[in-house]
Amino acid sequence: MTELQRYLAEEVAEDHADGIITRREAMRRLSLLGVSGAAAVAMLGAFAAGAAEAEAGAATRRRSHGPESTEWAPVATEPITFPGPTATLQAAWAPALNPRGGVLVIHENRGLNDHIRTVAGRLAASGFSALALDLLSEEGGTGAFPGEAEVAAALAQIPPERFDADMKAAVTELARRLPRAPLSAIGFCFGGGMVWRLLAAGEGRLAAAAPFYGPFPEGGDLGGTRAAVLAVYGGLDARVNATRDAAKAAVEAARLRHEFVTFTQADHAFFNDTGARFNAPAAAEAYRRVLDWFGGARPGH
Repeated sequence: MTELQRYLAEEVAEDHADGIITRREAMRRLSLLGVSGAAAVAMLGAFAAGAAEAEAGAATRRRSHGPESTEWAPVATEPITFPGPTATLQAAWAPALNPRGGVLVIHENRGLNDHIRTVAGRLAASGFSALALDLLSEEGGTGAFPGEAEVAAALAQIPPERFDADMKAAVTELARRLPRAPLSAIGFCFGGGMVWRLLAAGEGRLAAAAPFYGPFPEGGDLGGTRAAVLAVYGGLDARVNATRDAAKAAVEAARLRHEFVTFTQADHAFFNDTGARFNAPAAAEAYRRVLDWFGGARPGH
């Protein structure tokens, strides 16, 4: 099992441990990811045990299922296509009225869905034109799959190097649409890991990046980028936090301007207001910090 496949399988096991999906659905999703029955049972058992041990701390989480914001309504996105390294790429584009910069948005393992389009639209309403890339473009796009499980299974089969190349092509498209503007990248969960990969792949055109609770790639070297990094974590997200020290060491070794922020009472995926782990206060503060961080980015930094 590759590093990416392991991460996606662990996402399923964690969702089951937190009661978000049933055991039957978890087994189905793990099967789609190529995990054998015995390995799936063992993984679900291990994550369930870990969730039980953390239950007392998790009980203090502050959750809300309504957005807490006074920001402008999100800008409507439009579907666009542009040339990729090996095929036409699909994305959602949200143009700001008077853009202060551009942002590449990388989706979770659920693909380019309405939530991610809304994130792009919020960024545009806040002054940053946003391009949300569909990493399943060559497979026909996220909409070509019947559900989230099939989307994750398809992502697991793609060589990560293709993601790197497609993201770089998206930066090129963003730069074409916003010449001389500072460019940034943001991603969530799987997408946070992809933002780390993009930086490790030597993308030097980004002025800033904000990976949200994304796993740092094994052996990642950030020497080829100049981006200022705002890394966001949930304090209850032990699985991804296990890679935080490696990420911090890599950022420091590359001498990048950086800030690592951990919201102690927030869990994995706390920014997603359509999910069970949404934490409104943490999400609002994280978004404020992202806008400040991207607002301070400079072209060619």
